[in-house]
Amino acid sequence: MKKLITYWLPPILWASGIFYLSGLSGLASNMTVFWDVFWRKLFHAIEFGVLNLLLWRALFYGESINFKKALGWSLFLTILYAASDELHQYFVPNRQCRWQDVMQDSLGSVAMTGGIFLLQRIGILKERQN
Repeated sequence: MKKLITYWLPPILWASGIFYLSGLSGLASNMTVFWDVFWRKLFHAIEFGVLNLLLWRALFYGESINFKKALGWSLFLTILYAASDELHQYFVPNRQCRWQDVMQDSLGSVAMTGGIFLLQRIGILKERQN
């Protein structure tokens, strides 16, 4: 139970937050179109990057999967969730389902994967306790 709460609850809650926000019909802002799009796309990349990090943490530390496999699986699962998020938006009024958005979300995941890999290579990430 401790492993579930410590390692799996954070990505489950984060993914639930993404699902909730994707279900909102429209989030109006008073910004110009350029800045509205810029900040939304940046936020999407960040939110899926964080999901990728949380999934990697659950797989690597929680399930003791080796580093590269955990990194690959977390990337795959995050991109899969990004695709399902866009499919979910297809059924939400005033929202769109666009493959370009899946690519944008995936870019955040890929960037986080690179960051995790870099942190591990330079020795900043904590080793797993056996």
